[in-house]
Amino acid sequence: MMLSLVLLALIVGVSLWLVLSPLGAGVPGDPDAPERERLTAERDRLYGELDTLTDERRRPDLERRAALTLRALDALPPAPPPANRAGRTRRLALAGVGLAALVTVAGAVTFVPRWQLAALSPREAQTVQNSLALPELRRRAEASQSAADSLAWGKAAFDSGLYDEATRAYAAALRLDPRQPEALRRLGILLLNRPARGGGELSEEEAGQAFLLIRTAAQLAPDDAESQLFLGFALSQFGQDEAALTALERYRTLNPSGRDADETITAIRARQNQADPGLRVYAANCASCHGANGGGGALGPSLRVSNLSRDGLRQIILQGKGAMPAYPDLKPDELNALLDVLERWQKEGE
Repeated sequence: MMLSLVLLALIVGVSLWLVLSPLGAGVPGDPDAPERERLTAERDRLYGELDTLTDERRRPDLERRAALTLRALDALPPAPPPANRAGRTRRLALAGVGLAALVTVAGAVTFVPRWQLAALSPREAQTVQNSLALPELRRRAEASQSAADSLAWGKAAFDSGLYDEATRAYAAALRLDPRQPEALRRLGILLLNRPARGGGELSEEEAGQAFLLIRTAAQLAPDDAESQLFLGFALSQFGQDEAALTALERYRTLNPSGRDADETITAIRARQNQADPGLRVYAANCASCHGANGGGGALGPSLRVSNLSRDGLRQIILQGKGAMPAYPDLKPDELNALLDVLERWQKEGE
């Protein structure tokens, strides 16, 4: 930033020197003034004689001499402007240069960054803007000791990927108000992911504290998509796959366009499929409609609240019902494993 300002100052200085140097030389004299005055007086004298002419025999000669005089005047270089006019020109030029310099500086401060940001994606541009705003946000938060200002500081740092600074900001916000869902969940996920950022392994106590922060945030803001996303991540890391899938599917419901949970859901399903043949069958045939853990999806209802008997479930699976297609090609052991999963979910409920 400082280098850009120095270069800008250098460019403006050179431009001012180039423009103002000719103006500083003053108004030059008119070396042709005597001849110009003589020809002007001759022209006026000839015009006077033509106006009062009584002898028409002289007219051709007077007109010829007047034309030669005008031609001689036209051949002279233009006369320089009067001194007062040159001063006015200089003032206008100075004003124009000053205005140009002001516009140039304003453009460098405001427009140039926008031109640079236009080449970035919206997310990258927002990251750059957050980074530029961080010093002022930090100063304001430290001066005001306001939870809202600390949250704004933390959000800008977190969204810019400056996680150590985000940790300080969110910790400050929680000291001022401990019931801040955003600060709770983001501080928790930063702590939980510290080893992945090269910050050293977590102790069991630290891991428990991180999980508590994230779970508390989800309890305070159950309809916040990020709360459910982070809760799903945390539950997955603690091996609670069923609860993690519930939270991550909830995230998808709250944020249908969000793709941040896809990899975790895929990993959980892969783990479950390896351990449980019934879940393998469910993932391959049912999850796309009924959700990853049977809690309901975009098309199919929740299977956890079903009160159908095992025989009733078997009949619908093999024959289909309504919008649900039939799956008559399932092998007996695959069908029985799937029914075991559905009955277990019925007992667990939502």
